[in-house]
Amino acid sequence: MPESPPTTESPASAGSPALEALRESLGELLRTLSRNKLRSILTASGVFWGMAMMLLMAGFGNGLEVGVQRKLGRRASNAVWFWGRTTSMPFEGRQPGREVNYRSSDVDAIRENVPGLEVVVGRSQLGGWRYRSLVRHGQEEGEYQVAGDEPDYRKVQPMQITAGRWLNPLDLQQRRKVAVIGQEVVEQLFPKLDPDAAIGQPIEVDGVWFTIAGTFRSPLPGDEGERAESTVHVPLPTLQQVFHMGDRVNWLAASAVAEVSVVDVEDDIRGVLQLRHGVHPDDAPAIGSRNGGQEFRRIQATFRGIRYFVLLVGSLTILAGAFGVSNVMLVSVRERMVELGLRRALGATPADIRRMILMEALLLCALAGVAGLVVGLGGLELARAVVGTDHEVLGDPRVSMDVIGASIAILALAGLVAGQLPARRAVEVAPVDALRSE
Repeated sequence: MPESPPTTESPASAGSPALEALRESLGELLRTLSRNKLRSILTASGVFWGMAMMLLMAGFGNGLEVGVQRKLGRRASNAVWFWGRTTSMPFEGRQPGREVNYRSSDVDAIRENVPGLEVVVGRSQLGGWRYRSLVRHGQEEGEYQVAGDEPDYRKVQPMQITAGRWLNPLDLQQRRKVAVIGQEVVEQLFPKLDPDAAIGQPIEVDGVWFTIAGTFRSPLPGDEGERAESTVHVPLPTLQQVFHMGDRVNWLAASAVAEVSVVDVEDDIRGVLQLRHGVHPDDAPAIGSRNGGQEFRRIQATFRGIRYFVLLVGSLTILAGAFGVSNVMLVSVRERMVELGLRRALGATPADIRRMILMEALLLCALAGVAGLVVGLGGLELARAVVGTDHEVLGDPRVSMDVIGASIAILALAGLVAGQLPARRAVEVAPVDALRSE
């Protein structure tokens, strides 16, 4: 009977040397950890909490940044606003204490003399800042801000038209008595009608009748959105004429084209206004302004600092946990003196011993770090499920792949740091001394 050929292990069934080494190191690690479970768990918890807290802080910090930028992004971040104040310095024979009042002609002068403008508009409010006028429709009435605006105001302060239309150039040219009202006004004056049905309805503003041409919602969240939606917008020339305001405007708003710095535009507009109103060049308080671009960049810089701070704190926490892992590995090396000496006696090189200890330290950090990664990402997903992704404050709490990648890199570094000293101690073990100690 012929002999059966010897069986050989197929390449598919044979494990690769690297895989076998990894399996062996994992077995060694599990045996080491099982000798003192409480000590190992408490030690690895530093890496676990460091990873979890870094992801949670980064996620919530990112969510807060998204919420703030979403709020600012719904305004023009390349816009600047101006209002008049009182002069504090004498200039060209004029005494301090004069009020700076803007006129419609200032808008034309800025448009002609300031390069890089996208739009510039004048704006007035009946009664002044935060004043509320009585508005009626039938038996319903309420107090709202009544503002005179131009069509381009929507480029400075975006809004969503829900019915009808926004103001147009003909409204200004013909001084039409039309109004565009916010959702808060619609709900209070027309409680039984939807926004479409409000179009064409008359409203009375301080004894003057206007026809509703459109309704809108504001994309701004919270109180700002409610305040915007409690506004009645009418053509600026109409407001000036029917309420005997002359050509005065309360505010000026401008935005710069994409390739021009809004800071330069602000300086140029300020120069035009100072020249037209006899304001000393150094009398900055006489002309109030708010630069949306500067605010946007300042907030970006703040959150950039927060991201770096979170990364620093998380890294230090993980590295602190890594030192605890290093202590555990030192104890493990001391307990395995005989085993290490036997390995050396059987031909293991110092590089083999060093590689084994480093692999065990990396695996211990990896197990704790991956657990922290899962808990951190799970916590963020839970927060997103509870508060949603469009929260006014938290925005969208999540982390990017860049943050996860950086966390894994820090975790690998922590494992290498944790294994260096134990690996060096293990290499220093002499085979004869280790076997004699048995």
